[in-house]
Amino acid sequence: MSTAWSSSGPAPQRDDEQRLRELGYQPVLARRMGGFGNFAISFSVISILSGCMTLYGFGLDTGGPAVMMWGWAGVGLFVLCVGLALAEVTSAYPTSGALYYMADRLGGRRWGWYTGWLNLLGLLGAIAGIDYGAALFTGALFNLQWGFDPTPESTMVIFVCILLLHAVLNLFGVRLVSVLNSVSVWWHLAGVAIIVGALAIVPSHHQSPGFVFTEFVNDTGWSNPLYVAAIGLLLAQYTFSGYDASAHLSEETSNASVFAARGIVRAIWVSWVAGFVLLAGLTFAIQDYAGTQKSATGVPPAQILIDALGTSGATAMLLVVIVAQLFCGNAEVAAASRMVFAFSRDGALPGSRLWQRVSSRTQTPVHAVWLSVAVACVLALPSLYSETAYGAVTAINVIGITPAYAIPIFLRLRAGDRFQPGPWQLGRWSKPVGWVAVVWVAVVTVLFCLPQSSPVTADSMNYASIALAVVLLLATIWWFVARRSYNTPSAYGTAREQAEIAEGIV
Repeated sequence: MSTAWSSSGPAPQRDDEQRLRELGYQPVLARRMGGFGNFAISFSVISILSGCMTLYGFGLDTGGPAVMMWGWAGVGLFVLCVGLALAEVTSAYPTSGALYYMADRLGGRRWGWYTGWLNLLGLLGAIAGIDYGAALFTGALFNLQWGFDPTPESTMVIFVCILLLHAVLNLFGVRLVSVLNSVSVWWHLAGVAIIVGALAIVPSHHQSPGFVFTEFVNDTGWSNPLYVAAIGLLLAQYTFSGYDASAHLSEETSNASVFAARGIVRAIWVSWVAGFVLLAGLTFAIQDYAGTQKSATGVPPAQILIDALGTSGATAMLLVVIVAQLFCGNAEVAAASRMVFAFSRDGALPGSRLWQRVSSRTQTPVHAVWLSVAVACVLALPSLYSETAYGAVTAINVIGITPAYAIPIFLRLRAGDRFQPGPWQLGRWSKPVGWVAVVWVAVVTVLFCLPQSSPVTADSMNYASIALAVVLLLATIWWFVARRSYNTPSAYGTAREQAEIAEGIV
């Protein structure tokens, strides 16, 4: 019996194509990604140098060092359970549609429909959140280097330039995407080692282990420490998202039934270990807690680097972080565009015939790439007028994508013995790990919607619950418009299906 860490060996590529046809689709994307490349895309999307650094200021206020460190350790374990359970279902259904296709097969069309919309909005929100975060860090770097004033307008210009860069890179084909993601893995790991090493060696003063692992800070306005600690867990949970990218690139991965599943799990545990090291390195190096929280750069980790390493050292470290964030955003565009392509292929989006088209030269869904970055740009536009808008975009990401992880896992558990596992499976651990995953996602979905600071005002309100309601409302309205056109095929091979696939090649 295979377990989470063992699976069958590589299969010939023709088996991948045959399996895809059995699932209902004619192969049209280039299968040029190997196992490491598939792991690399999820690792790049999780991006500890993006998530941990961007959300570190949130952690300083909501529980402080103790909650950041122990929360990362505990949340990582639960997320690993989610990843293990999702990987098992991915092995059985290795398609670009990923979560919604799994839900459709295991639960029916409506399950697939709502899962797809949650997943899609989450992925598009992730592009906006990641690239806007990269723009904020770039503004902080320019401020250090040249005294640049990072206004909302200038930050938006940087953001749009980053989006265009990622669109262009994704148009060259999946081989370039795979190479960049592979470089990204080593950049992230080396970056963590360099940053933590510098913070350990250069400053003469470090915080004590007691401070790093037991200091509790509550600057939320709420009086209940348990509530604050629960909210503080979201630093880790926000960061641990996007690992479904491995599943979305299944149709471009060799031996996808094994490598896509393995990629999900490896991305989580490697990020778990490296992220803990990064958070510890930053927290030990804090010189002035209050000054870090109120940093003039607007980016608390930048203040830690300035205080510990000086302006020149901080500038170099920020450059390492920004490049990692750019790798992260590029990987997310790849994942989101494949979701757009797959959802359109099944008739779920307005203008589906356009978005499902694939370039005959690069075998890349070109129009899906441009739609993904365009929607991400629109989602971030309110940030011109309100700092709260960036939090709302982050809410769209996590409140959409996290519940979507649990739906196929729950449906797999409900299916029982009717579920036919792929070559990568959990064996006797499937049900206990699956139920832990479902319960954890239910808990954190509630946490996502709770107010994070008091008093609750228009600027401090948590818009996650509103984002979830809007997504579900829009999905319901569009269901009644497009339910006749939306359909996942049971098997590929009819003349009509062949003609429709042919129309998608331009």
